[in-house]
Amino acid sequence: MKPSLAITHVTVVDVEGGSTLPDQTVLIGEERIVGIQPGGEPPPEAVTQIDGSGKYLIPGLVDSHVHYVDSLSFGRLMLANGVLLVRDMGMPTEQAVGLRDALNKGDLLGPEMVVTGTVLDGDPPLIPIISLGLKTPEEGREAVRRQAQAGVDQIKVYSGLEKEIFLAIVDEAKKQNLKVVGHVPEAIAIEQAAEAGMSSSEHLFGFEKIIGRLLGESVRLERGGIGPQAYFWLRLGEVDSAKLREALVPIQATGMAVCPTTIVFRTGQNLNEIYAGTYRLLEYASAKLRELWVGLWPPGSQDPIELGRLWPKMGAFVKILSDEGFPLLVGTDLSFPGLIPGFSLHEEMTLWQEMGVPAAAILKSATIVPATFMGLDSKLGKVAEGKEASLVLLRANPLVDIGNASQIEGVFLRGKYYNRADLDRLLEEAKALAASP
Repeated sequence: MKPSLAITHVTVVDVEGGSTLPDQTVLIGEERIVGIQPGGEPPPEAVTQIDGSGKYLIPGLVDSHVHYVDSLSFGRLMLANGVLLVRDMGMPTEQAVGLRDALNKGDLLGPEMVVTGTVLDGDPPLIPIISLGLKTPEEGREAVRRQAQAGVDQIKVYSGLEKEIFLAIVDEAKKQNLKVVGHVPEAIAIEQAAEAGMSSSEHLFGFEKIIGRLLGESVRLERGGIGPQAYFWLRLGEVDSAKLREALVPIQATGMAVCPTTIVFRTGQNLNEIYAGTYRLLEYASAKLRELWVGLWPPGSQDPIELGRLWPKMGAFVKILSDEGFPLLVGTDLSFPGLIPGFSLHEEMTLWQEMGVPAAAILKSATIVPATFMGLDSKLGKVAEGKEASLVLLRANPLVDIGNASQIEGVFLRGKYYNRADLDRLLEEAKALAASP
């Protein structure tokens, strides 16, 4: 394939090795990287050249936990922030699959997407508008079969499932070659869920019970709410660190990935300002998004002070998981109140760095680790020949400071280049969409 575009004299970031390869020319043809050569070699004639001198090239960033409720504004904001792949974690299946296909074909502007479709929960479901309530194990199996037939990429489970229904879902999903992801149900210990084959835990749900047990407290395994024993996080500092790490070994051995979404709890401490409309970046939040915030999390339903106490403990636990070698996925839980597409992903990465996770590890968790987890590493997650040309050109080295991942000079989406002026235009368009009735 002949190249049509060359990024010259750029420093390529190896996200797997945590290193850089300076002065390279990356050749792009159609939608793929067709070659990488030393910067001293002249690019082929008649190709468009983009000067990458002093710039750093990384693969597109991934938000591994979103609810993509406003495609017009979300697509522009994601692209402007270098987020080129998302995993939607819950909307009606037909809607989710249709949205995914439109994005992945390029019929709709925005990142590529994988989807879980309808969330599988106990009966009655906790969030009925996106969930299916299941009463028996056979209902769980049938729901998985229907999801597979509809073409979802993964199966999402939720907090209210009974243990036996959850186990039936996981077993049936294995037969359908689909990963089970989501909330560890309150009725089962996270160790059992991981051993059964659950592939990811979202929001750190399930780990708080390990803390409770190590403290010698009574830990409940029964249906009821979402994270009802989250108060154990406040006592993380009381747990013997060696015993905690020992307790994590069997979970880590199963390969279970974790998507912490600490930004939910960090942003949640500002709920009063968010609902008052005085919180930052709200000019990008559309009326549709704000209505969702109020509908699912009405004022007074969450305690900002409690969320503010939780997030530093949960952030510290992310560092422990990183040290123990867990596959970590950077995600936000967009559309929680106050979270803004793209911007909040960069905030999540910064939180991890503040908690001591190395920048190189964070970058892996926002690129190659989720691409591999979603089965897309054959085309995404690295800057390498043969990969899809969905890339981000940065003004500074993200391996030195993960905050540099937000210093974006340009973005390539399947080979199409958006320069800084284009990205600023997308931000203005998103702002205008948010302001429209």
